[in-house]
Amino acid sequence: MKILGIESSCDETAAAVVEDGREVLSNIIATSLEEHKLYGGVVPEIASRRHAESISGVVKEALEKAGCVMKDINAIAVTYAPGLIGALLVGVNFAKGLALACNTPLVPVHHIRGHIASNYISSDIRPPFLCLVVSGGHSHIIAVNGYTDFEIIGKTRDDAAGEALDKAGRTMGLEYPGGVSIDRISKEGNENAFSFPKPRVSDSLYDFSFSGLKTAVINTIHNAEQKEEKINIADLAASFQKSVVDCLVTNLEKAAVDRGFNKIVIAGGVSANSKLRAEAQKLCERRKWSLYLPKLKYCGDNAAMIASQGYYEFMQGITADESLNAYATMPIDKSYKTN
Repeated sequence: MKILGIESSCDETAAAVVEDGREVLSNIIATSLEEHKLYGGVVPEIASRRHAESISGVVKEALEKAGCVMKDINAIAVTYAPGLIGALLVGVNFAKGLALACNTPLVPVHHIRGHIASNYISSDIRPPFLCLVVSGGHSHIIAVNGYTDFEIIGKTRDDAAGEALDKAGRTMGLEYPGGVSIDRISKEGNENAFSFPKPRVSDSLYDFSFSGLKTAVINTIHNAEQKEEKINIADLAASFQKSVVDCLVTNLEKAAVDRGFNKIVIAGGVSANSKLRAEAQKLCERRKWSLYLPKLKYCGDNAAMIASQGYYEFMQGITADESLNAYATMPIDKSYKTN
């Protein structure tokens, strides 16, 4: 069964063809990242315009690379939530038009479910398992009880880990995206050079809070500037990254122990972070748990992960008609049928 996936939730216009939820036949991405670098972050209006310009060609290329035409496609999976609303609408409306024109079933896919599915196209992992989803907009610990059965165990109360990394990187004067730049420069720094607080949420064992940590690094920089002191940015980046990863891994371990999971999965854009991957590996080796990480090429936004999750949603009978809309926010555990 071949699924055409379409993804446009942020600044990547992507299309892919995946067979039986696991085999990637094509995965095409057009990004407007370089343009957004000029502004230090994603500009929604620019992202939407670039999606509109690119989506037709990207879908055509994905089909050609997979050796398919539309009559070979069993269903079209599209990201409908969450994300930048204007960007999402480009993908949703294109997918609806294509599905209607080709009389092909349309499958709505939650973006974070797609990130989890990036592991299905990277390994042989099958539910149930515990997943840490870490991206620019999300930080969740999720019990994946089945391919379409999700339970939120913990989540951020304020900033996402990726957002904190990006904003800290910008304050340090590093190139956007800040999280990637922090990861790169941290390899040259001493991660014990600076001490940052370890934020805890008093009424939850598993929830995260990164706003205070982000503020701490910003204050460190501002205080040094006021005193005309020079900061070693590599040391600062390494120390901040260590603090963020410690928070993530500590809560992940608590949740896994308390819930009895021995299969651990990492997903989302920050799953590419070398420090997070290394610390998760150490944790799982110490606990004798199995660790599954997406291939680096599937960590960021892509359509192969959407097509993969779309396959499992389609197998559960989850489809949409031409009334499908896009949503800027949507809990991962809320099924499309209950919208």
